[in-house]
Amino acid sequence: MTYRWSLGWILLFACSGMAAELEVEVKAPDSRPLAHAVVYLLSDAPLPPVKPGTVAEMDQIKKQFKPHILVVQKDTQIVFPNSDSIKHHVYSFSPAKTFELQLYKEKQPALPFDTPGQVELGCNVHDWMLGYIYVVDTPYFAQTDASGVARIEAPAGNYRLYLRHPRIQDAPEALETPLQLGEKTRHRFVLQQPLLPSLQSFEEDTDEFSGYE
Repeated sequence: MTYRWSLGWILLFACSGMAAELEVEVKAPDSRPLAHAVVYLLSDAPLPPVKPGTVAEMDQIKKQFKPHILVVQKDTQIVFPNSDSIKHHVYSFSPAKTFELQLYKEKQPALPFDTPGQVELGCNVHDWMLGYIYVVDTPYFAQTDASGVARIEAPAGNYRLYLRHPRIQDAPEALETPLQLGEKTRHRFVLQQPLLPSLQSFEEDTDEFSGYE
């Protein structure tokens, strides 16, 4: 059997595997950059699965979750070390992952995170502790830096770009957009709704828990 390929089809096939870079900028309504925002790409085409044995870490330091926001690919294992000198009781009731690590200081087994979505973390001992894990079904994700910019490397092609952050109040449909990824692509999200208060603002505005162990 003889196959005949037109030049256009050959070029399309070749370009679909080309490495490309996406730069995403996220701005709040007051034009300030939003740091630690999660951006990721999804495609109708199959995407590479997580590498077996991939482990991420959500620590507890000075009675706070570190990092405050963590993003991982679906099927990643996550460990929850406790670097404090006191015990914590970590839990989540989120649909994407419900679990409970009762009062502990010693190392705990890694937990699998196999459902995409937002996982909100709390501590039954320290009510002000709050953390977030975003589980995404793609290896193409990043978080914005202090200037509100994130960069993702992925094969050129057609995707949908998503934005997530616990302080964002904009409608979900405003946080995603179709995107044709070329050799160098840029996109900017400008949020329309005011951001929810930050954890830092909460800590600065109250001393209710000062000295609480």
